[in-house]
Amino acid sequence: MNATLAIEIYTEYTPNPESLKFVTNRMLLKNDSVDCKDADSTEHVPMAKALFALPYVSGVFIANNFITISKKAGTAWEEIIPEVKQFIREYLTAGKTIVSENYFTHTSTNDSPEGKNGELEIRIRELLDKYVKPAVEMDGGAIQFKSFNEGIVTLVMQGSCSGCPSSTLTLKAGIEGMLKRMIPEVQEVVAEEG
Repeated sequence: MNATLAIEIYTEYTPNPESLKFVTNRMLLKNDSVDCKDADSTEHVPMAKALFALPYVSGVFIANNFITISKKAGTAWEEIIPEVKQFIREYLTAGKTIVSENYFTHTSTNDSPEGKNGELEIRIRELLDKYVKPAVEMDGGAIQFKSFNEGIVTLVMQGSCSGCPSSTLTLKAGIEGMLKRMIPEVQEVVAEEG
């Protein structure tokens, strides 16, 4: 009897019509994420590099147990879903590398906030982790804290959030409203594409 579980994959639509979330029953990247906006950004992400070989792929976001694929305009999801599922299944079954260890050493930064802003940054990050990140991941994306300077919180939009028509509403009405209510020092929240 084979002890290896079959790889199951299902799709979830995201608020971004150009992005679709492919969820697996395998952990791909625990407590981290990788966002590849183009083929040039895949040097240390072999799975994304392989996905970009498909002619309709315009973006790859990998986190936890899902991959969010962004497609080029003019391609219907119904036409490509079976091919993408089969590709992911074969890639994972073969045990190929998803993200190389070099990616994390190449992108690591010092995330230790200091001083008065450091305490505020910690509170902002905690609120984002508790209230925002789980909801955004459900939609196939991620929002990463970048900075807090002179009352302005800068976040990086990744995965399906990047280029999503509803991301501005989420950012301003949802995230900015919550942070301003809970941390009076926050005056504005702005987004930067990842």
